[in-house]
Amino acid sequence: MPMMPLLLVLASYLAGSIPFGLLIGRAVKGIDLRQHGSGNIGATNAGRVLGKKWGLICLGLDALKGLLPVWLLPAMLFDAGDSSLPHFVVLAGVATIVGHMFSCWLGFQGGKGVATSLGVVTMLSQFGMLAAMTTFIASFAIWRIVSLSSMLAAAAFSVYQLATLKPSPFAANSWSQGLFAIAVPLLIVIQHRANLRRLLKGEEPRFTSKREAASASESPNAG
Repeated sequence: MPMMPLLLVLASYLAGSIPFGLLIGRAVKGIDLRQHGSGNIGATNAGRVLGKKWGLICLGLDALKGLLPVWLLPAMLFDAGDSSLPHFVVLAGVATIVGHMFSCWLGFQGGKGVATSLGVVTMLSQFGMLAAMTTFIASFAIWRIVSLSSMLAAAAFSVYQLATLKPSPFAANSWSQGLFAIAVPLLIVIQHRANLRRLLKGEEPRFTSKREAASASESPNAG
């Protein structure tokens, strides 16, 4: 039994560490995604470099590698009646997100964890996920800045979870979710630290489609 938590963490970490963006870039264009665009292996850069379709595929795969370990591994490794099972579910989620952010296949570097966290929180808290998604969509509609929208979505999830976990965020049955609601959004913000610096300087680029970019370049006022 003492080995089971270790096995859970290891399996979840390895699932999260699969660099789908890098693999897609090599398969589609024979490139290392880390050497193009923003240099990130996540869905946003994949969409920017490889095209919207491949960005969406990367988003889906990164979300699935967050969802599946949380859904399957605790149920496979622990008894359904174990009172610690909810905490092991959270542990699997954290290990998966850390695997994506600090992949052993990429020299313990990786992505920013947004899509993988989305998959994890879909299993942990559907309403928390909806709070995050609603915030992301609203922010992106206003400012069209993916990094800002991602950080605000992480913050919204944190606020929702800490406000709604009963009887308190750190009660015996909910302390792991309370810690998750603080630690994971903080990790996401830390992974966006370069974006945050650009935001503070007013230099963070807004998202533009290829059609918008082409239209801007053809404008008489362009350049």
